[in-house]
Amino acid sequence: MAFLPLTAFSALFHLYVGWRVAPGLAAWPVGQVTFIALLMLSALMMPMALLSRRVRSQPASDLLAWTGSLFMGLFSSLFVLTLLRDALLLVAFVVTLVAPQAIALPALTAWTAAGVPLVGLLVTLAGLVNARRTAAVTVVEVPLRDLPPALHGFSVAQISDIHVGPTIKAKYLQAIVNKVNALNVDMVAVTGDLVDGSVRDLGPHVAPLASLTSTHGTYFVTGNHEYYSGAHAWIAELQRLGVQVLMNEHVVLSHGGAALVVAGVADYSAHHFDESHRSDPHAAIAGAPAAVATRILLAHQPRSAQVAAEAGFQLQLSGHTHGGQFLPWNFFVQMQQPFTAGLHRLENLWVYTSRGTGYWGPPKRFGAPSEITHLKFVPVAA
Repeated sequence: MAFLPLTAFSALFHLYVGWRVAPGLAAWPVGQVTFIALLMLSALMMPMALLSRRVRSQPASDLLAWTGSLFMGLFSSLFVLTLLRDALLLVAFVVTLVAPQAIALPALTAWTAAGVPLVGLLVTLAGLVNARRTAAVTVVEVPLRDLPPALHGFSVAQISDIHVGPTIKAKYLQAIVNKVNALNVDMVAVTGDLVDGSVRDLGPHVAPLASLTSTHGTYFVTGNHEYYSGAHAWIAELQRLGVQVLMNEHVVLSHGGAALVVAGVADYSAHHFDESHRSDPHAAIAGAPAAVATRILLAHQPRSAQVAAEAGFQLQLSGHTHGGQFLPWNFFVQMQQPFTAGLHRLENLWVYTSRGTGYWGPPKRFGAPSEITHLKFVPVAA
């Protein structure tokens, strides 16, 4: 989208927030002027989060992306808080029609107007800190039926949705790799949306993945953002780094004398970009040894779960949702995906949906912390 239409679209939403909130700040003239200036700057800079890649010179491109993304995160909170304030004022107005003395409407109008920018800034600052810290480790025990004794305690480190790009670089990814390596797991799963950009621009920043260590190696499946960023080139680059990419296929791992099947599918939407990449859990498991009951599927989107259950998998590891990334968007994710975060059951299939290890767009996480997932297989209790 061109700069002018995108800026005009941004300006309309900012005008709504200014129209609804700024008059309520009349008791604080300096605050009112500052808020209006902030909205004007935000309306101008927010489109830069989407358009910064057109600027080829560095560090100008990344600086624009950082600035635009920060304002995008801030405005998201301002917009939601403005809607909530309007709803509150409407209820208060209705109450005063019945009981005129029950609520001091002018005072409520003023203080809620002040609360919108204050709360918005605090939430954005807290979200920035949460997003930029290295993800914490979340330990999850997955009970699997017919689990061979040799696989009791088999461990997988799952990382997902890192989104290496304008605001996430090699240093951020290296810290994740170091934390994963300290877990001493049996296998590493990278469940898509690793990048937001081309191999040419981001290849050096993804290089830390080559230093991931585990007993059986690192396995990767594509997410939708790989297809926005040149999936074929990224598949080749990851293979060059020693990461095994599973494209509707599987491997059989031998661990302590027992076997397990690890399969992976292309992203749920991959066929829109390349028909040969159409996601197919049945194809991924085709030819697997019938005697091996422990069957794990890596699938970027939780939406793959129904077909994965039909294909006979025991566990699906997914991401994509970011757990909503920050409030209140976690409530909307469930409209598009069957699971938002955590471990859930679908028929005979366990589905674990990671909240993601990085972030997309605004460097902001609030109410949905990032995670490095440490999964451990345990037998079903008798």
